Amino acid sequence: PHTWELGEVDSKEWFADNPYAEWYYNSLNIGKGPTYKHHIEKYGKDFKYEDFIPMWKAENWKDYEVLDTGNGEKLERWGDYLLVRPDPQVIWDTPKVNKGWKHMNGHYHRSKKGGGEWEFFDLPQQWDLHYKDLTFHLKPFSFKHTGLFPEQAANWDYAMAKIRAAGRPVSVLNLFGYTGAATVACAAAGASVCHVDAAKGMVAWGKENAAASGLADRPIHWIVDDCGKFIQREIRRGRKYDGIIMDPPSYGRGPSGEIWKMEKDFYPFLLTVREILSEQPLFVIINSYTTGLAPSTVGYMADAVFGARFGGGTQCGELGLPVAASGLVLPCGAAGRWEPGR
Repeated sequence: PHTWELGEVDSKEWFADNPYAEWYYNSLNIGKGPTYKHHIEKYGKDFKYEDFIPMWKAENWKDYEVLDTGNGEKLERWGDYLLVRPDPQVIWDTPKVNKGWKHMNGHYHRSKKGGGEWEFFDLPQQWDLHYKDLTFHLKPFSFKHTGLFPEQAANWDYAMAKIRAAGRPVSVLNLFGYTGAATVACAAAGASVCHVDAAKGMVAWGKENAAASGLADRPIHWIVDDCGKFIQREIRRGRKYDGIIMDPPSYGRGPSGEIWKMEKDFYPFLLTVREILSEQPLFVIINSYTTGLAPSTVGYMADAVFGARFGGGTQCGELGLPVAASGLVLPCGAAGRWEPGR
């Protein structure tokens, strides 16, 4: 093994000649031995180590991009405007090379006591952002948010493709639907959609996005309700959905003060969700921004719940945004996509 001062070492050289490297990755780079043979026989020679947990990149944007990252922040272009926002994944302190750092239109400052506040420089209260044929209203508000998570475009594309390829009417339920980006995307693909969120303001914002996208007359039901209680009522009504999308919070409180904790409540929640999935399901998409929740955990839960009844399997991965300055892909959360067996 290497014993000298490292300096810059090629990653493949390091993993192939270091006994302390991750053993499976190490075996693939060595290119021989029983582990390597097993991998080739089971997955094929073209299946790379990185393919076990894929990165789904939202790389079809024209109006949005991450220009640069560094020192806990990211510089983003939202249409004609530049925003600087904190990002917990940006733990590196690399030089901020893009000139936009000095010409930002808005900067969200985190507070050491929690939360933070916006500082604006010639930024309108609202503007539009376009993704393909979709239009979204943006409004910077509390805790660094703008009303849109651009990395979710990778899931919108997936859902729209599944809906269009179904060749039949498709009903979709969007739980914890926020400002309705996924709802609008599914409606644009031809699905009837039920959008549920406990915040009245978010549901109203979703309606605005649907209207801005020319979809105000599509079959979208906008529901202000607690998602858990709504599902229980749907079970009693006997209603079913072909596709379900959810983005549950890490922590929250219900309308009667009930406390939601992802690690305690999510699995029982999935069991109830399963009861409203149709006999011809297309997909279940689970998003999570919960710190420490691995993509594989999302996959295990989906397989244990939906796979146990319908078969099929879950592909789990990370959502990511390409960074123009460095070429890296910024990880933005875990996701799982379950599909039934065929």
